[in-house]
Amino acid sequence: MVGLEQKNAPLWESLLKQKFAGAAQLHIPGHRGGQAIPPEFLDLAGTGIFQLDLTEIPGLDDLHDPRQAIAEAQKLAAELYGAEKSFFLVNGTSGGLLALMLACCHQGDKIIVPRNAHKSIFSGLVLSGAAPVYYYPRIMKDFFCSNGPDVWQIKNKFKKEQGIKAVMAVHPTYYGIAGDLPKVADCCRENNVPLLVDEAHGSHLKFHRNLPPDALSCGADAVVQSMHKMGGSLTQSSLLHIQGPYLDRKRLAEALRMVQSSSPSYLLMASLDLARRQLALKGEELMGKALEKALWCRERLEKLKGVKVLNQAYLDGDGARYFDRTRLTFSLQDLGFSGYQVSQQLEQKYGVFVEMADIACVVAVISLGTTWEDCRRLMHGIEELTRSQTQTVSRFYPETFMLPEPVSHLTPREAWLRPSVTIPLEQSLGSISAATVAVYPPGIPALCPGEEITKDILEYLQEVRQKGYPCHGLEDSGLKVILEV
Repeated sequence: MVGLEQKNAPLWESLLKQKFAGAAQLHIPGHRGGQAIPPEFLDLAGTGIFQLDLTEIPGLDDLHDPRQAIAEAQKLAAELYGAEKSFFLVNGTSGGLLALMLACCHQGDKIIVPRNAHKSIFSGLVLSGAAPVYYYPRIMKDFFCSNGPDVWQIKNKFKKEQGIKAVMAVHPTYYGIAGDLPKVADCCRENNVPLLVDEAHGSHLKFHRNLPPDALSCGADAVVQSMHKMGGSLTQSSLLHIQGPYLDRKRLAEALRMVQSSSPSYLLMASLDLARRQLALKGEELMGKALEKALWCRERLEKLKGVKVLNQAYLDGDGARYFDRTRLTFSLQDLGFSGYQVSQQLEQKYGVFVEMADIACVVAVISLGTTWEDCRRLMHGIEELTRSQTQTVSRFYPETFMLPEPVSHLTPREAWLRPSVTIPLEQSLGSISAATVAVYPPGIPALCPGEEITKDILEYLQEVRQKGYPCHGLEDSGLKVILEV
């Protein structure tokens, strides 16, 4: 049961009021309600959306000093998600994570972060000057993807390191895996530091009992959600929620002013307001329908010979307590297909686009808007692929998580501020990396800025290059050269 106020959408209602006011518009944006939008764009999009693309005129409030409609809309979001305070984000979840790191960490402060964190976390390390203390989530080998946070590792980091200011966790992962977050929150409470959670893929978790628990209910102090991923808002719109005594609200608000646009999109913010209202009024119903479709797909996938589907049977340990049933994480490795090949075949032969693929598996998302026809086309494509291939091919998976812990000489910020040069990989032994080098799978960086290229890392990267596995973070994905400071 939701409060009556959740039926309102104050920012959306303020935009509609302005739209029908008939005022002279002598302000930005310069297209003036669509008057100067290129005609081909207008033909496809219509005029209505552009009439709502406004700026901070009276009655529409100001994202950076909200007192009216935006303030009310943010208050409703906080109420729905159970936060003490919520913020609208127009620079995506990345902007929220950057702001949290700036709010919690000063130059040289230590923060515990997962090695498989989103690249925005590494940007946050550069901007804040914080020194990372990494932990390595376990790998689910059948799918070669990272689990959620490892509580045992985090506890050990607190024992070994002094002066830790915060802990970062991912919940759930891109692959839909969620760890025992309450244990992580308890560990943070014992050490009087905030738990910051990247919940980019979890804005929907709160709205159905058959989904993993959401991070706020698990005791997180700050949570950033990509509302556009599963909540129904426009791309690039996100929410940041906070609770508890560990975050300085004023410092966080100032950090958000630093990393967000001074001309925030009212279209993005209005979409957040309406998506929140839709979830408040129909969230359980909509998620129930999505889960029904996901179950239909999952049951059929599990019956196919040579197809592995991530389910409850694969969960093991604190880092893998739950999985998001709206995520179909599956593998055709036993039939000789890499995830890349499956994705390519689905696209080219069957007109099916999935969320993500790596060398090991594929992730398809069953969202609020997924149709039964989408599901049928996905299943038709996979069934056809399983009939077309029966040859088993052994594959090598580069085990980044088996490497020794990195030898760090500089913080990411210190490395970023120094000039860098490109050198051949073979000549890099003993050098300090100027870049993040992540091999897929599993997407865990083998190197981060400021870390030494040791003998183990060099041999590992040479093997990765020899096998031809994708490598992110360098201009030369072939790993012939590397950046050193």
